[in-house]
Formats: sequence, C-alpha cells, structure tokens
Amino acid sequence: MLVAFSVTPIGGGESVGDAVAEAVRVVRASGLPNRTDSMFTTIEGEWDEVMAVVKQAVDAVAAVSSRVSLSLKADIRAGVTDALTAKVEFIERKLAE
Repeated sequence: MLVAFSVTPIGGGESVGDAVAEAVRVVRASGLPNRTDSMFTTIEGEWDEVMAVVKQAVDAVAAVSSRVSLSLKADIRAGVTDALTAKVEFIERKLAE
C-alpha cells in the first residue's frame, strides 16, 4: 500500500518547516520506503505499519502545536510491492516513447 500524506501544524504562524521536518524525520526513521516532495510524503508498506508511522508523524507535530491538519490519500492494492518507484518508472518509460 502507498500512503501520501501531509501533516501541518495549525495556528502557529506562517512557518511550519520545523514541525514538518520532525514529521519527516519520523518517516525516515521508520525504515519503510518513502519519498518527500514539496507537498506530500509518500510511504510504502503494510496497512498497520504505514498507519503507525503516520500516527507517529502526527504526534511529532502535535508535540509543538495544539492543532494539526492531516491530509491522506492511500493506494491499497494487494500483492504489489515497490510501487513507490515502479509507478514513476512506468510513466517515465511512456514519456520516453
């Protein structure tokens, strides 16, 4: 399963980078395949392990903010592994044709 999520503190001012960095630190420490871009962090694994990491990331932001926003999108597909890179590689091959 792939989960793309964004976790953001609310009400702490304009700059959220420090809190978001702590959430990304949690994801990277999980050992699960992941990728962070300017809007989302995507993580790959089984349901329970991925959701546990998302909760830990939310908790990291909640440690510095009394209110947290979480946006999450999941691609749940049994039997698929390495979707984090395979999906992008497929599109890149199509664009190269």
